[in-house]
Amino acid sequence: MMRRLAPLALTLVLAACGGGGDGNSTTAASPVAPVAAPAGQNWTDTVSKTAEGYVMGNPNAPIKLVEYGSRLCPTCGAFAREAYEPLTKNYVGSGKVSFEFREFLVHGAPDLPPALLGQCGGAQPFFPLLEQMYQAQNGFNDKLQAMPQAMQQQLQAAKPVDAIRMMAEQMDLINFVKQRGIPEAKARACLANMGEIDRLTKQTQDKTQDGTVSGTPTFLINGKVVPNAISWKDIESALKQNGA
Repeated sequence: MMRRLAPLALTLVLAACGGGGDGNSTTAASPVAPVAAPAGQNWTDTVSKTAEGYVMGNPNAPIKLVEYGSRLCPTCGAFAREAYEPLTKNYVGSGKVSFEFREFLVHGAPDLPPALLGQCGGAQPFFPLLEQMYQAQNGFNDKLQAMPQAMQQQLQAAKPVDAIRMMAEQMDLINFVKQRGIPEAKARACLANMGEIDRLTKQTQDKTQDGTVSGTPTFLINGKVVPNAISWKDIESALKQNGA
């Protein structure tokens, strides 16, 4: 099944970051009222798994923001570092907006190690780990680009799960998640999960083929692509147009 994945290219195709698909602009909607979380709870702590990713916030939020992103994409990282606090505090926390993150392997195989490890802990640590990976993103990319030529040659001949493990070790991702509560044995099991590798690969291919995603990040609000959106300013404006 791994044959569906793009070749194990080790040079990051950074040009693939920086913009989603085309879409129709949204018309201004009536303001949406805040929705109180259940007593003793906070919407930003309400996280669940979906068919394609993980969603934070009111499960019945009238405004549903979805991001297709890559944990190694610099444009995604810049968005996350700017947007995470205002998005969660001012919009998700109000109960008006939910935020779902879906992995998209824009660089092919190199995106798999952080994607697999980023969801290895399940729902509750998913978004804190996503944010922390984006904070540390430059280091991961630098280590990957510094991979010795001999190791690159070994990767080309390696079995897919071995290649994924080798890239994770090169980026020091196993130690990264260990320091955040994921045991090494569990991390290595997640890296070798062929069912999840196939799912992420198919998700990337399907969303490319149906035209939903042409680059990362790609954002959708209530199922419609937000055109040319790459910054928090773009997304905040679109959320307000939809009543947030």
